[in-house]
Amino acid sequence: MSFEEKRVREHARTSQRVLRLSMLAMLITSGIAHAADTANKEQTLTVNASATNADQQEQGAQDYSVPVTRAGTKMALTARDIPQSVSIISKQRMEDQQLQTLNDVLKNTTGIKSVSQDMDRPLFYSRGFLIDNYMIDGIPTAFASRWNLGDVQTDMALYERVEVVRGATGLLTGPGNPSAAINMVRKHADSKEFTGSLEASYGSWNKQRYVADLSAPLSEDGRVRGRVVAGYQDRDSFIERYNNQKQFVYAVVDADLTDSTKLSVGYEFSQVNTDSPMWSGAPRWYTDGTQIRTRRGYNTAPDWAYNDKENKKVFVNLQQNFDNGWNITLNGTHNEMFLDSKMLYVDGYFDKSTGIGTSPYANYPVIGGTGYNTGKRKVDAVDAFASGPYELFGRQHELMVGVSYSRQDNKYYSAWDNISPTQLGDYSDFNGQYPETDWNPRTESSDSQLVRQKSTYLATRISLADPLHVILGARYTNWNRQTMSAEMEKNNITPYGGVIYDISDNWSAYASYTSVFQPQDYQDASGGYLSPVIGKNYEAGVKSDWYNSRLTTTFSVFRSELDNVAVSTGQVNASTGNTIYEGKNGVVSKGVEFEVNGALTDNWQMTFGGTTYLAEDRNGDAYNSQLPRTSFNLFTSYRLPQLDALTLGGGATWQSKTWGDVSGPDGNGTWRARQGSYTLVDLFARYDVTKNVSLQANLNNLFDKEYDTNVGSGGIVYGEPRNFSVSATYRF
Repeated sequence: MSFEEKRVREHARTSQRVLRLSMLAMLITSGIAHAADTANKEQTLTVNASATNADQQEQGAQDYSVPVTRAGTKMALTARDIPQSVSIISKQRMEDQQLQTLNDVLKNTTGIKSVSQDMDRPLFYSRGFLIDNYMIDGIPTAFASRWNLGDVQTDMALYERVEVVRGATGLLTGPGNPSAAINMVRKHADSKEFTGSLEASYGSWNKQRYVADLSAPLSEDGRVRGRVVAGYQDRDSFIERYNNQKQFVYAVVDADLTDSTKLSVGYEFSQVNTDSPMWSGAPRWYTDGTQIRTRRGYNTAPDWAYNDKENKKVFVNLQQNFDNGWNITLNGTHNEMFLDSKMLYVDGYFDKSTGIGTSPYANYPVIGGTGYNTGKRKVDAVDAFASGPYELFGRQHELMVGVSYSRQDNKYYSAWDNISPTQLGDYSDFNGQYPETDWNPRTESSDSQLVRQKSTYLATRISLADPLHVILGARYTNWNRQTMSAEMEKNNITPYGGVIYDISDNWSAYASYTSVFQPQDYQDASGGYLSPVIGKNYEAGVKSDWYNSRLTTTFSVFRSELDNVAVSTGQVNASTGNTIYEGKNGVVSKGVEFEVNGALTDNWQMTFGGTTYLAEDRNGDAYNSQLPRTSFNLFTSYRLPQLDALTLGGGATWQSKTWGDVSGPDGNGTWRARQGSYTLVDLFARYDVTKNVSLQANLNNLFDKEYDTNVGSGGIVYGEPRNFSVSATYRF
């Protein structure tokens, strides 16, 4: 079969997958919509721009949906009024599914998939591209994949919900891939009475976890309130010798300075200490091209290895509401994240009979290394915006305008030592016991950088007619990066446009466009940084909401077109040890997504979503083939009407096969690592012993599926085997 015939056949298969998913999505959304329409004829939620977290908690506090969000445009809208795909993971769903870290949340979010560099450093992707924008209360932190400082290990006990906007989000973040933007919304002191919860849990691999969440008025009239969340966790792993300890504390004071002015000041501290973490997975290949069969619990890390992280954040938020519906929000933050790590990795190809290794890089004859790395990421950022209604030509519209400034200073220091084949010896006898390096003094890494970003942004929602609305906006960004050897400055205007047409009281159709601008940290063969990625992002679809936005549905089609996208050459720079990349033009990602989220009835909550897409360059070669092209996520809970103290639920995630190609030793052919399609099934049950005390049990990976989460790289990183947790919660 010719190359062209293969391409035609692959496109035909992709088109069939897209058609099948489209039909399934439309059947699901229309079926649920019909049931909702029959059961309840209420109109959808009318949004007030000054809606607060407390307002949302009063309606559907146990729901998987959140009625009002500023995701996507920073204007307070329902999900139906945002012309992009939006997923919101509520506090209740996080509790039901025991999604205790951002890592847990993202692995269970529609359209998002991970590649695990090792146990503690997953990278997340959407629509084929790396997610590189993580925000807290709308303030973004640039994410560097090489120096993973534990962003995805952030504990969800500190947050009310997580908002995910898929596609390009230049209006919100300025630079960024057309993947997704992740926004974590902090908890606040909303209660004027003393209230709180205490939780203790135990699970597989000696996992112990304790969390206290307490709120109380700090003034007699309750206009000043405080909240403290504190926790401790200690766990081992199915990976031998691995241990992880985490402790965190979060404190916030919310004060109603006037009836229309609210001030919030808070502090967050977290510390994660990991012993014997495996770095980059276990070697995959023998020199004859067959794969090494590594048991799931195998660990290449020695006893002296560790990876410790510390995070300190101070923030302030000021909100001023006006009688005319306008409001002003000011956010400021100072974050400091610290890394202290000594680790070892093993890589390369190994002879079956002798166990002696061969380097995977022709110009870099080593099969592993040890690294003593320390670093500090310091972020200072401020964001201010105003939003509210205005009248023009006899109709009411909405406007949002803002400015932001951020300064992110990343400094990394390293000492490095290579491991040669003779030093490691016979890999078949290797059990992680390798002597600690006599470290040289650490020197500043070439990856250290200072990034400044100044932005102004504007968006308006124009009501052209009762059923027709247009959102227009743009963001101007001045971006500057200074490294040890060079400085780069870029100015960019990111336009944004969307149209929403209300088909009926519950249904809307939408379309949107935005441009893409993404500076890159990837380096070419000379050690210089690649030029920014540029491109376009298109999306169209239909949305619906029911029961005052307690239930939402979305079906969307999307297309992203990018130039100068970084692609690994499979080689490393011998002087720096960094992977060498080159920019590719004509990378296109296109596909469809759907999601149903929220309350099907007062007793039944569900999230069900799926995506399928095709990502390739202009030559027809797959882009990021280590990512599944089709995936589904389902989780549901049901409170029994006959026994309302008992809630049962569970879910499943399914993804299609993935693969990754590498060059054999000395360029001897191309070898392909494969992971077949697989399903993971989870269950949970909760019983309310009294109105204050509840017991919950969760069982994950029910059928103990064995799967590899890192087929796109050399090392094998297995997902967790079957595991359980039981917890007790006291609320008052």
